[in-house]
Amino acid sequence: MKNCLLILIVLLFGVKANAQVDQKASSAFIERVIPGKSSWFIIEAIPQQNGKDVFELDSKNGKIILRGNNGLSIASALNYYLKNYCFCDIAWNGTNLKLPATLPMVNGLVHKVTPYQYRYYLNYCTYNYSMAWWDWDRWQKEIDWMALNGINMPLAITGEESVWQNVYKSMGFTDNQLNEFFSGPAYFAWFWMGNIDAWGGPLPQHWMDTHKELQKKILERERSFGMKPVLSSFTGHVPPSFKDKFPGAKVKRTNWDAGFPDVYILDPDDPMFETIGKKYIEAQTKEFGTDHLYSADTFNENVPPTNDSTYLDGMSKKVFNSMAAADPKAIWVMQGWMFHYNNKFWQPQQIKALLNAVPNEQMIVLDLYSDAHPVWNRTEAYYGKPWIWSMLQNFGGNISLFGRMRHVAADPAIALHDPESKNMRGIGVTPEGIEQNPALFALMLENVWTDTPIDVDKWLVNYAQRRYGQDNSQINDAWHILLNTVYSGGLTEGGQESIIVARPTMKKSIDRVLTKLDYDPAELVKAWELFIQSSDSLKQSDGFQYDIVDVTRQVLANYANPLQQKMAAAYLSKDKAGFEQYSTQFLQLMDDMDALLSTRKDFLLGKWINEARANGITEKEKNLYEFNARDLVTLWGDKESGLREYSNRQWAGLIKGYYKPRWAMYFSQLNKSLATGASFDDHAFDKQVKDWEWQWVNKHDNAYSNTVNGNPVEKAKELFAKYHTVIEQTYSQQ
Repeated sequence: MKNCLLILIVLLFGVKANAQVDQKASSAFIERVIPGKSSWFIIEAIPQQNGKDVFELDSKNGKIILRGNNGLSIASALNYYLKNYCFCDIAWNGTNLKLPATLPMVNGLVHKVTPYQYRYYLNYCTYNYSMAWWDWDRWQKEIDWMALNGINMPLAITGEESVWQNVYKSMGFTDNQLNEFFSGPAYFAWFWMGNIDAWGGPLPQHWMDTHKELQKKILERERSFGMKPVLSSFTGHVPPSFKDKFPGAKVKRTNWDAGFPDVYILDPDDPMFETIGKKYIEAQTKEFGTDHLYSADTFNENVPPTNDSTYLDGMSKKVFNSMAAADPKAIWVMQGWMFHYNNKFWQPQQIKALLNAVPNEQMIVLDLYSDAHPVWNRTEAYYGKPWIWSMLQNFGGNISLFGRMRHVAADPAIALHDPESKNMRGIGVTPEGIEQNPALFALMLENVWTDTPIDVDKWLVNYAQRRYGQDNSQINDAWHILLNTVYSGGLTEGGQESIIVARPTMKKSIDRVLTKLDYDPAELVKAWELFIQSSDSLKQSDGFQYDIVDVTRQVLANYANPLQQKMAAAYLSKDKAGFEQYSTQFLQLMDDMDALLSTRKDFLLGKWINEARANGITEKEKNLYEFNARDLVTLWGDKESGLREYSNRQWAGLIKGYYKPRWAMYFSQLNKSLATGASFDDHAFDKQVKDWEWQWVNKHDNAYSNTVNGNPVEKAKELFAKYHTVIEQTYSQQ
């Protein structure tokens, strides 16, 4: 009898465990990641451990066994195997999957349990600065990458605008009225967060229809791994015509203070707020299903009308009720960004009022910027709410080498074990842009399966070996320098920029282009030399090819700053020969950087524009998307935009086609001023360059290539030979 009972329990337990892992989906995943090798693996289900995800690695009869409690754990087991047994690396910017013909067996059982219930990924801004034009093929690769890295809580907001169209049409709004509301695709993040209306639109119906279907594919795949996607909810942002259609409604005008017209926010006090919120969740659930996680940031970079605690408490309750009315299991996922961004307003009393209005287990707070400006440690860990330690790292999708590696390696585990962190439930990666600084993201995600600080010096040696396919002492020394220069970043908003991306100026830096480095640029030159010296051994590695281009780019970008100051000094001292020399060298440097970046797809403006145009089915749509793509990375608005250069990129095409012509125009007029003795007319130049920029943003001239040109390693070596000595001399004289 006892034996029968035991067998029954085992069978029931086995059914429960196996129900978590879709064998067919996991096999298909392995085949996508390492084609032709899926037959080497056996997939087995095991239960969670203490309510947390778990994986195991083992070998038996010449097969590698991947065990996990869901598809995500199986994927994480595969990634652990590839990294630690095959010395492979899968990344956005260069992948090494040179597997041995006979896959190595696992000696002894590997057993890993994550200490984190939640592993969050993405930021509203990532959807535009990096992901605006992605198709299903690119999304599929990203979801596989998420699974490999143990991410189980991705923000999933593709196709949201199609749901809003249905909701507002059901309320009687016309297409014309909604055309004044929906932004263009490159600006959805700020439309979704209630900052702007209509810019970059009107949004084509074809976009809404195709991206609704794309979202269904994204969600189906994410859920097949066991991920729980975070969907959107109502935050009060309504069409401009709402105030006319419902004149009795409590609608307030607000402005983002970034040069855009006012937007309209429905006060949570208004009875329509809960009605619309409920309608939206119901419509969204009908289309996309739900995992009961909803993002809402009512005052993203906007200040509430009052700091009265009673108002904030009531507002928070109503926002939550608008979710719970449609889904009683709703959990509000809130970005804690505003508590840092508007910290003068959000004092402890105000934060407490906002958070305490919602039951603890029905809210999760993202401490969005834990790597540099944590808020948890000044709010009593969000007053008991579950919260997630997050790495922000990138602003505007800029590509400067930057990060705070030692903090990322140690701080999550330190916080986890700090009694003051209270209800810390997870870690997150919340960048404004991705597809840059791959080492930093790999390091951050190493935390998923450990609860102790990572020895980053040791980790980088292993990282370089698997990224480049071999151990190399020179490259290890280079990475040690990178760790202590570019990856020991300060408390700035992302990496420092090069003056080349600035609207031409004599100044060292301007708003949105801050050039002061946190490290000695001469030290980075030493790392560059080590990369060059290692290049003959490592040049076959895709990751090395990306990294040598990226390091070369950063060295040259840094050198542009003192070179520009030499030009400025020559002009101000009326040294015509010196001005001619340095201005010519500055323009040549930009040509050389452009040629270098042309060798890698990662750095092509043409790729960005071509992917944007590919979303359109008519020439009008293609041109609209191209405008969005060009405008976002340059002006970020109209010709008077105060956000220009916020999303600057050091890309081939953008340097030679946009940044260089502006500087050439500037130098030409300065030259005339030196020749004639007339003073330089700043006002006239400002008008001229703004007109030129606006014309460039509106062009559709097929001027930028989508294909690479040249050998990345050979081009880097050529530029090293040309610039190394002069750059060293420049820094030694400073």
